[in-house]
Amino acid sequence: MKFKLIYPRWEKLKGQTTFNLPPHGPVAFAATLPEDVEVSFTDENVEDIDFDETCDLVGISMMLSTQVQRGWELATRFREQGKQVVFGGIATMLHAEETALHADAIFLGEAEGRSGQVMEDWKQGSLKKVYNYMGRHPAIEEVGPARRDLYKRELYNHKGVQMVDLFHASRGCRFSCYPCAVSYLGGRVFRPRPMDKVIEELAGIENNRLFVVDNSLAQNKEWEKELFREMIPFKKKWISHTIEDDPEILDLAARAGAWYVYQAVYDTSDYIKERVKRYHDHGIGVEGTILLGLDNQTEDDIKRLVDFLLEIDLDLAEFTIMTPFPHTKGYDDFLREGRIFDFDWNHYNAGQVVFHPRHMSAERLQELYDYAWETFYRDESQESKMFRLFCNVALREMNEGTYRPRDRRLVNRSFGKEVVRKIVTN
Repeated sequence: MKFKLIYPRWEKLKGQTTFNLPPHGPVAFAATLPEDVEVSFTDENVEDIDFDETCDLVGISMMLSTQVQRGWELATRFREQGKQVVFGGIATMLHAEETALHADAIFLGEAEGRSGQVMEDWKQGSLKKVYNYMGRHPAIEEVGPARRDLYKRELYNHKGVQMVDLFHASRGCRFSCYPCAVSYLGGRVFRPRPMDKVIEELAGIENNRLFVVDNSLAQNKEWEKELFREMIPFKKKWISHTIEDDPEILDLAARAGAWYVYQAVYDTSDYIKERVKRYHDHGIGVEGTILLGLDNQTEDDIKRLVDFLLEIDLDLAEFTIMTPFPHTKGYDDFLREGRIFDFDWNHYNAGQVVFHPRHMSAERLQELYDYAWETFYRDESQESKMFRLFCNVALREMNEGTYRPRDRRLVNRSFGKEVVRKIVTN
């Protein structure tokens, strides 16, 4: 059978550098399908959908709340053509009841060992409305390499610089952060993949640059050490979420190719300042992730936080507005308190205020969000800082002999090692 898999587009935030990473969810799902299923994949963020393409069944994979309304629109169009549509992905799980109104079937939960049943039911003409596996996770040993062969590689670059591939070494998260839905989606139990499976997938990834998309790498110190030791021989350069604040682990991470990390900056403490310094001492860049609009923040708190970010030598900063996504404690609290005033899921993009903050108006929080971006990037643009990070990784690759001249922006400027070094250091 022919299965057409689609990743819907969403509107990017104004004023921020726009680039597209190859999505991981759809190709991870595709890897679970039976061998007799012929898959074609379209990421609508980088190419148009061919609505006339021959297929038997359409799958729509949604990660973000801001994708769901576009996903529903696509489903309506395909169903009007007589095609059946099945939805899956994180945003389908968060918006299951609404999505079911636009679908022939919705798939909830992790797909390993289960997607074959959906395909068989379709063949038998008995597709179920809901396949609900939430909270019943398959054995982590069943998670295999994603179907990266489905990507159109040439579409994933930013001004000639190749984007990273996405990869995960574990599922689940033992933390339960206030604005996060991970505990609902993947459970509170940390589930590391067997290391031989991790090595197998790493060995099959041609891209020398990765985004390790695990919710947090700071889950288990011994596992973290083992992971980084196994990654060292691959000489890949990678981005991740938080790494354990431990000298041995940071040293191993640097040797394993840690390029930069996303580190939450939630206050102006010396601990945060030293945390960033310790990353830098190990040659690891830091992109601060800063959440604005929490109930303990006043207007002065936000302004002080922005000033603090300029003092601690962050390589990048990403500001987001507290957003009450469904199935989070924030959503439950704000809904109970009557503080959510906007239920247009297109606006749930972490850049638009959809609730009444505790210490200021919604309009003022929106202004402070714009102020934070403008102030942090006043002296050097976000794009320039990003390019510096890319030059940094290119220099490391040159020093190690792993650099391949695939980045057209660097090649077209005829950058040699010394020129790249000057960009990194100036």
